[in-house]
Amino acid sequence: LVVAAGTPLAEVEALLDEKGQRLAFEPMDHRALLGTQGSPTIGGVIAANVSGPRRVQVGAARDFLLGVRFVDGSGQVLRNGGRVMKNVTGYDLVKLLAGSWGTLGVLSEVSLKVLAKPQAEATLVLAGQGAEAAIGDLCRAMGTPFDVSGAVWIGPGVIGEQGEQRIRVEGLAGSVAYRAQRLVQALPGDHRIVEGAESAALWREVRDVVPFAGGTAPLWRISVKPTDAPVLLGALTQAGIAHRAICDWSGGLVWLQIEGAHARAAEVRAEVSRLGGHATLLRAPQAQRQAVAMFHPQVPALERLSAGLRARFDPKGILNPGLMGVSAIRTAAE
Repeated sequence: LVVAAGTPLAEVEALLDEKGQRLAFEPMDHRALLGTQGSPTIGGVIAANVSGPRRVQVGAARDFLLGVRFVDGSGQVLRNGGRVMKNVTGYDLVKLLAGSWGTLGVLSEVSLKVLAKPQAEATLVLAGQGAEAAIGDLCRAMGTPFDVSGAVWIGPGVIGEQGEQRIRVEGLAGSVAYRAQRLVQALPGDHRIVEGAESAALWREVRDVVPFAGGTAPLWRISVKPTDAPVLLGALTQAGIAHRAICDWSGGLVWLQIEGAHARAAEVRAEVSRLGGHATLLRAPQAQRQAVAMFHPQVPALERLSAGLRARFDPKGILNPGLMGVSAIRTAAE
């Protein structure tokens, strides 16, 4: 698919649906979560490297980006990549632009790899587990040969009093039925199996982080090693930081809503740093948005590289100046 960057995401998805195709990286819609209006565009998705629950199976948005056309901060129109997989000579600016949040250039066209829509999907659902047991199950499921395409734990108090584990498989109908049953046999607990449209609705809820939509309660998007998610949540509880959490990507992506008006940035980022992860403050009251950097602080060596890249692509500092601390290299770690 080759498309102008300002094309609404809904238009792109509708066109692909007519052809039996889809954006396999499952980009989320942030509007309900952030209380914003307007139409998400495919360029915005790529600029922020927006990747949904299926990332654990197929990769991130940047892995589907084949080529870009963009305008840098000095007004040059640049192209990189192409329309096929083996398309890069020299510097891979395609991957650099994905996740740079508009700080290196304004996208005008993107070329994307698309994949066929599956014939069927099914989700295993199990309620009542705590974080450690649930994340352990999700990691075991990801380690099976059953090609899991979604693995999430929704913590207590998010959609009900108990936590809920969800594991998704997709593909040909017979294969989906077989793999779902094998997963039920391989994992502890009495899982129920949800199929078709009901299963898809469960994952739209996870993709768009619907339980945390609305309001201004501080919301963190945290990346850690999957098995460190329970450690992080336990440390925050021990520190007296009331929170609710959704752990996607089998625990590698933690959506953390702080209960109360204060983001507790110092404590959250200190614990995340100790675990080798990074935390993005996605939502907070306006005063805290102005006082707390959105993106996790970088180590000095990476910050110097990042600043050098920004100086090269945007010498006058005119591209998204409110995010000049963000780095394409740091977001590439996702």
